[in-house]
This record gives sequence, structure tokens and C-alpha cells, in this order.
Amino acid sequence: MSNQYTRTAISLHWLIALLIFAAFPLGVYMHDLPLSPFKLKLYSYHKWIGVSIFLLMMIRLYWRMTHRPPALPKSMPRWERITAESVHYLLYALLFLIPLSGWLMSSAKGFQTVWFGVLPLPDLVGKDKALGETLQQVHELLNFTLFFVLGGHIGAALKHQFIDRDDILARMIPWLKRS
Repeated sequence: MSNQYTRTAISLHWLIALLIFAAFPLGVYMHDLPLSPFKLKLYSYHKWIGVSIFLLMMIRLYWRMTHRPPALPKSMPRWERITAESVHYLLYALLFLIPLSGWLMSSAKGFQTVWFGVLPLPDLVGKDKALGETLQQVHELLNFTLFFVLGGHIGAALKHQFIDRDDILARMIPWLKRS
């Protein structure tokens, strides 16, 4: 078994990461803007990114189920291996739940999601103002949870690269020098 992720897994990882790092600040920025055509355009972009993340995560989950990831180093303490695995499961869950909660919220608020402005997606629930407000809070909570979990994920990857020097990061960044 290789000690590196497949090119497909690496590509999906970094593409989804790029989309997250576009969607999160966009969502924070647009949230408090006054209602305007500009704000509605930003919401459309945010939804496009969210739907794209959802679809890419479906591909990524299929890939992960059919291609075993490389094993973690045996030198890694058991608690770190358990934590790493748990964080990955949590990241997968959040990256499905966040776009889904946004889609549900848009549906409940009466704003249809149209992917890239051409493919209208069906509303998942009927228009319901109270449900829309609740789903907005859920969507925000999930996003800020993702923000903190990603911070830990990135911090752990950097710790492994620069302190432990165990090549964990090189498994996802192929051009890093391997020991």
C-alpha cells in the first residue's frame, strides 16, 4: 500500500479546500450587507460554491470508499490516530451538512437554489419563515464549527510537518521533500 493519497484524492482535497476558503469569507461578508442586487449576486455565488462542494464531496466519499487511504505512521500515538480519524469523519459530515443546511434554509426562506444560474434545484422544504430562521442558525453554527475544526486540522498537519517531521503533510502535498 502506498504511503501517499491518490492523485484523485489529492485533487479533490485541494479543490474542496479552495472552495471552502472562498465560501466561508464570502458568507461572512455578505451576511450583514443591506439588501441589494449586489448582495443577491453574492448569495448566488455562495450557493454555487456550496452546491459544488456538496457534489464534489459525493465524489470524494465514493473515492474514499473505493480507495483506502494510506495508513498513519505506527510511530504516531494511538490518541493522535483516533483523533485524526475522528476529525476526518467530522470534516466529511460537516462538508455534507453545511451545503444541505444552506439549501434547506434557502428553500424555507423561499429562495430557490439555481446552480451556476442555469440549473434550478428543487426546493427541499416549503416556504416557512420560522424554519428558515432556525436553519440559518444551524447553517451558521455548522460553518463556525467547520472553521474551528479546519483550524485544528491545519494546525495538526503543520505540527506533523515541522515538529514531528513524519511526512504526514507530504502524503497530501506530493512535491514536499520526503524524509
